[in-house]
This record gives sequence, structure tokens and C-alpha cells, in this order.
Amino acid sequence: MSILEVRDVSKNFGGLAALGDVNLTIEEGTIHSLIGPNGAGKSTLLNVLVGLLEPDVGTVMFKGKAVLGNAPYEINQMGLGRVFQTPAIFDDLSVLENVAIAAYAARDGGFAFNVFETPATAKPCIDLAKETLQDVGLFEQRKTEACHLSRGDKRRLEMALCLARKPDLLLLDEPTAGMARADTENTIKLLQRISDKGGITMVIVEHDMNVVFSLSKYITCLAGGRVIAEGLPDEMKGNPKVIEAYLGTESEE
Repeated sequence: MSILEVRDVSKNFGGLAALGDVNLTIEEGTIHSLIGPNGAGKSTLLNVLVGLLEPDVGTVMFKGKAVLGNAPYEINQMGLGRVFQTPAIFDDLSVLENVAIAAYAARDGGFAFNVFETPATAKPCIDLAKETLQDVGLFEQRKTEACHLSRGDKRRLEMALCLARKPDLLLLDEPTAGMARADTENTIKLLQRISDKGGITMVIVEHDMNVVFSLSKYITCLAGGRVIAEGLPDEMKGNPKVIEAYLGTESEE
């Protein structure tokens, strides 16, 4: 059963076709990777999915409902979350406070504290924040200011913020970018644990093929703004179109 359907999506910037007739189906409960050389249109497609860009033509359906035309916060509240390349966290707050804000937002529909909050009504959100930090391996650092975390831990904290909102689909834009190998391996294990726990479908944009082939159930390759190949990991490893795309010299968007 599909959770996301992208049909005939195109986006032009002036005379440049960033996306051309993109069709994509994401099956519920899977980890689906988007790969491709620099300039393939991967980030542009993610921006369309979360409402940061409006395509020139095409449709996007999430859980059977139209995504296009909704504001980014409305799409987020529909159950579609995104982890960005640069962690979007609250640097001056503790790790626990960061995730608690996301838990409040999931309950109240916005990133704001309720001025009438009491310890009793706050407890479920705090408990959810602590549980989420356990899931991502940051519970022991819950009192640490977010600005003092390592790059890898900041990425995990941003994942925790997204997870606390209980998304149905999580988009991860290069989740291991800039990480040392040990942090990358830990992130692979974390994402696999989240997937195994159930309830969250993932779409991963990633250049590290070790990450892609370690996690993916299905892979789509873009080049020049178009889907050039898709299939199971074993089918994609030796696909001549994929090999040619990665050996080419296309420039990043």
C-alpha cells in the first residue's frame, strides 16, 4: 500500500528544468532511498514534498490527500516530517527541552508552550520526550545544551524532534553528511531500529552508498531532474544507467 504518490511533477527555474515529469511511489513501512549525482534534483523534489516549493505541474498525494497548496506547517501536521542537512534545533535549550517542545507541538499544533500548562498536563509530553531520547540514544545527554552536542548528536537530536511529532513519513536529507565513519554506522543502526519499531516510512536522500545499500528496501535514481532508474538494491548496483549517471559531470542545482 502506497503512502506517497508523486505524479508528473515538473519544476523550472528560469530556463533550467530542475524536475521533469517525476513519478514516484513510496510504499508504506519501507525505507526508500533517492540517489543521483549532484544536480539531479533530489533536494528540489524534497522541497516540493514539504511545501517549500510549488511545482509548475503535477500532483503529490500523501495518505490519499493532496499535498500541494498546503503550507509547510500544515504538511507537517498531516504527518510528513523532514530532517534537514543542517540540523534545525534550539541551540540554547537543553536536549530534553528541544524534544519537549516538539511533543507539545504535536499535541497543540504549534511550536509554543501553553502558558496555562501544569505539571500534570505537561507530564505526557515530557514522558514522550524522554522516551524519544531513549530511542535515539541521547537520554544521558538530556540536560546538555544542544549547542554543545557533536555534529552526529545534533543530527540525532533533530531526528528526535521529528519523531516526537509522530510522523507517518520521515524525509531525511543526507542524514550522514559530514559524519565520521563511526557516527555514520551508528546512524545506520538508529534508522534501522526506528524502521524495525514500525509505524514510520522513510525516504532518504544520501550520497553514501554504504548507507543506501545497508538500509534501502527500494531505490530511485534521478539525473537531470528525471527518474532514470528504480528497483531493488541488488538491481540497482549494476544498473548501467546509474553507473553512467554517477560517472558523468552534471553540476549541482
